[in-house]
Amino acid sequence: MFDVVLVANRGEIAVRVLRTLRQLGVRSVAVYSDADADAPHVALADVAVRIGPAPAAQSYLSIPAVIEAARVTGAEAIHPGYGFLSENTAFAAACEEAGIVFVGPPAAAIEAMGDKIRAKQTVAKAGVPVVPGSDGAGLSDDDLAAAVEQIGYPVLLKPSAGGGGKGMREVHRRDQLADAIASARREARGSFGDDTLLVERLVSTPRHIEIQVLADAHGNVVHLGERECSLQRRHQKIVEEAPSALLTEAQRAAMGAAAVEAARAVGYTGAGTVEFIVEGDGAEGDLPFFFMEMNTRLQVEHPVTELVTGLDLVELQLRVAAGEPLPITQDDVRLTGHAVEVRVYAEDPAAGFLPTGGRILALREPAGPGIRVDSGVAEGAVVGSDYDPMLAKLIAHGADRAESLRRLDAALRDTVLLGLDTNIGFLRALLADDDVRAARLDTGLVGRRGGAWTAAELPADVLVAAAAHAMLELEPTGPVVDPFDVPGGWRIGEPAWTTWQMLVAGHEPVIVRVSGRASSAECVVGDRTPVSVRAHRRPDALEVTVDGVTRRYHWAHDGETLWLGRDGHAWGVREQAPLEAAATAEARAGGPVLSPMPGTVTVVEVAEGQQVAAGDRLVVVEAMKMEHVLTAPVDGVVRELRAHAGATVARDAALLTVEPVTEEG
Repeated sequence: MFDVVLVANRGEIAVRVLRTLRQLGVRSVAVYSDADADAPHVALADVAVRIGPAPAAQSYLSIPAVIEAARVTGAEAIHPGYGFLSENTAFAAACEEAGIVFVGPPAAAIEAMGDKIRAKQTVAKAGVPVVPGSDGAGLSDDDLAAAVEQIGYPVLLKPSAGGGGKGMREVHRRDQLADAIASARREARGSFGDDTLLVERLVSTPRHIEIQVLADAHGNVVHLGERECSLQRRHQKIVEEAPSALLTEAQRAAMGAAAVEAARAVGYTGAGTVEFIVEGDGAEGDLPFFFMEMNTRLQVEHPVTELVTGLDLVELQLRVAAGEPLPITQDDVRLTGHAVEVRVYAEDPAAGFLPTGGRILALREPAGPGIRVDSGVAEGAVVGSDYDPMLAKLIAHGADRAESLRRLDAALRDTVLLGLDTNIGFLRALLADDDVRAARLDTGLVGRRGGAWTAAELPADVLVAAAAHAMLELEPTGPVVDPFDVPGGWRIGEPAWTTWQMLVAGHEPVIVRVSGRASSAECVVGDRTPVSVRAHRRPDALEVTVDGVTRRYHWAHDGETLWLGRDGHAWGVREQAPLEAAATAEARAGGPVLSPMPGTVTVVEVAEGQQVAAGDRLVVVEAMKMEHVLTAPVDGVVRELRAHAGATVARDAALLTVEPVTEEG
């Protein structure tokens, strides 16, 4: 085993690898950018080395900086985690040239499987079934169009390099193809530095099932069963589980054997994942499966495999990299119970899953039987737009699928994360769905039904709690002598009402009125029936009783915004000033077009003075590897164009104005 290992990554995966190194007694080295100087992975490592400024291209993706950090700390090996340099052949070669062990497969295997076109050709020769599609390299736009016509719609455009759903586009009609190709190339170029695309037949009602493989340098290859990753949005996994409820033992064995053959075909060593698409509408016992790609690294969802097998995949990676043979054979692999993982993202599901950001004001992670949390954030950390929006992974293990789902929902309910919008509430709604609980899954389910899980109404009790908190803030701390000193509590002739216009992002402003004191008050939300309210505040919780029902909220302040959280949900509530309300109304009738997230302008598709129609594309903003297209809110003329390609913009920054066209004009 190695004496010193450097972890060339950040966030939860860096923390996870560092924990195994500590358990093995191996000295660890972390690297960090300026944005991560106070990150948990830096504190956990024995030694930490600054490798550059916040942009990943100048830090975590800088091969010279990472190699130099390993050299100055005496690291014998580098674990790349996933993402960043984990599937970079140049990095694997640079490690070898520097005399440092790359904890991963040989560069030739990364190269063979990193190019999806070449990967399909390689595994097809080994007898592994592949999805019908283009098999040529370097296809031009015209070549892609010709291939699509030959395959027939619908099709899936995929970058030849990279993974994680970045740059993938479904195309269902001929008139969508040109825009889809341009957008896919742009995202692939930005994410992987390579805009080569391939095209495949879009499999109907597909289920995404992957097989975990392990191989050593002594010719041993085993698989550790499957993970189902069919719950996705925009081809990005959000829920993963092991084993799949779909497969029989015979189907598991067949897919496992195909995965082993795919690994052998490229001389693979280390941990890897062979991903398959399964025809979800096949007859029972007859489920065709097709090779999609092989990820030549540790997967985000590897914890579910660890929980059902009892194996530490990072430890096995390190032992294989150190030249040891695998300590297990295929007969030793047993799957016990069921495990489900969800990814917690800094994003706003109600706004199309746009990335969010901000400072984490309060954080409480769940615990309990069968619960595991892989997290890379801490209270007080600032979540920006430089990196992927995933904050943590919550994993539950149980005797069966039903028990693991119950435990996972309880863990999400107990999670507190205030200061920015996340997808935790969405995940709870998703896991409670009847089809999800019955394992009737496919990769299009979230896209078809996601609106039902994101369009939840703003609970009235949240606004009552915000008003109760405001009452507590206003109340005097000492003895009351003059009744006029009690805000909203008393005046000559009749009880007084204190009125707020409260705003929660993604919802309409609501008028909330309160009369009385926090110990005994009456509250009216909008035009609803008045309710009786009693509130008490402690440092860590706000207790509010509404008509005899008591709820407890976690709370935190961020300037003028009050964050309230309960049952895994979180809301940022603030009072909307009259001028701001007027500006919002103006924007709906035209006016400023604002950036919905902090990020970088990648494309500006209009010019000053240009006439546009409602829905026309205006600007493309990218953040955390996600593109968002801003469109014209109304028919009008582009004015005050401030956006330009390459510019960094804040959330709600005005990029341009659309001046509405009047009937007279």
